[in-house]
Amino acid sequence: MDYLAFFIDLVLHLDKHLAVLVQQYGTWIYAILFVIIFSETGFVVTPFLPGDSLLFVAGALAALGGMNIGVLLAVLLAAAALGNMLNYQIGRFLGPKVFQWEDSRFFNKAALQKTHAFYDKHGGKTLVISRFLPLFRTFAPFVAGIGAMSYARFTLFNLVGAVSWVGLLTLAGYFFGNLPWVQKNLSVVILGIIAVSLVPVAIGWWQQRKA
Repeated sequence: MDYLAFFIDLVLHLDKHLAVLVQQYGTWIYAILFVIIFSETGFVVTPFLPGDSLLFVAGALAALGGMNIGVLLAVLLAAAALGNMLNYQIGRFLGPKVFQWEDSRFFNKAALQKTHAFYDKHGGKTLVISRFLPLFRTFAPFVAGIGAMSYARFTLFNLVGAVSWVGLLTLAGYFFGNLPWVQKNLSVVILGIIAVSLVPVAIGWWQQRKA
């Protein structure tokens, strides 16, 4: 099986895949969404899972009556906050020795180092800013744990970031995801969301390359 082709199809047609899951699993869809967002934010080895686009599409489906928007927001917020909390605890447990790990299919050492540099520069704000940046979103709480950020300070930035990320993208999907133009070009919109979220990463890479 071509896993790359499957993943591309999943991302580009996320609306159709998620709509089918809503029809097949009913209220269990909340548990499925919780697991995906929790895993995407909670483990440094799963940054490839859909995040931004999933929130947007879930909000759009909620507007059609497939899910209750209040329950959806609560589930996604809990998943985002608890995922980060687990990631933070793992970082505290493992400590700085993770920087000695070799890069592999399941561990992106370069992304970890870049996130660490970003964290050193921006401090706790990293946990809020990184919510909107793929890869950084997964590594930021891990790095905060390695840096031994206090539990109280981490919790504050974690909640602010989770509310901002989940609220903005899910409600954007809820209010705008079913506009006729968006519906006809949803694949383009999803790609646009991914592209916009990757712009800061690309700029950082280019600046580092020039340096």
